[in-house]
Amino acid sequence: MGADPKSLRGQLLLDGGELGGSFFARTVVLVCQHDAEGAFGLVLNRPSGKQAGELLIADLPEVLEHSPVWVGGPVQTNALSYLHTDAFLPDASILPNLEMGHSLDELVALGESFSSTRKIRLFAGYAGWAPGQLDNEMRAKAWLTHPASLDLVFETPPERLWQTILRRKGDWRCRVLSEMPEDPSLN
Repeated sequence: MGADPKSLRGQLLLDGGELGGSFFARTVVLVCQHDAEGAFGLVLNRPSGKQAGELLIADLPEVLEHSPVWVGGPVQTNALSYLHTDAFLPDASILPNLEMGHSLDELVALGESFSSTRKIRLFAGYAGWAPGQLDNEMRAKAWLTHPASLDLVFETPPERLWQTILRRKGDWRCRVLSEMPEDPSLN
């Protein structure tokens, strides 16, 4: 019997150039859950072009109403997820001080409470993998990995996130990949 694969929770998955033409081309996915039951992640760099007030039928606090909503993945595109951070979240499940939620009521409560250090990102849909599917994709080298950080999740401009991480990896192949045009015929 082989050892259980290492959980990728708290890691970022990056298209390593193998996913062109798919939904995941040039994406960065934060793995929020990875265990024997499968994996769940949120795409961090795909804008929906919509704001929360346009998509959610709820009395949202003003701070949330104009928040952009990101396409979290191709699965259940009407499902709400959100990431939030604050200076001290002792029970955070993804990274220190990084928590994920799905409850609209809890989201509204977060928006109504004051915190000068809180940050929230909203997502419609998610990326999901059946048991063993992500492990197989990792063995096939479909993804590159990189440790997630609050800076990468909340501070790095999403439109530059994929390129920024590839450059940080320090590998010349990653640097070349980060500089390639989406359409190689334009090279």
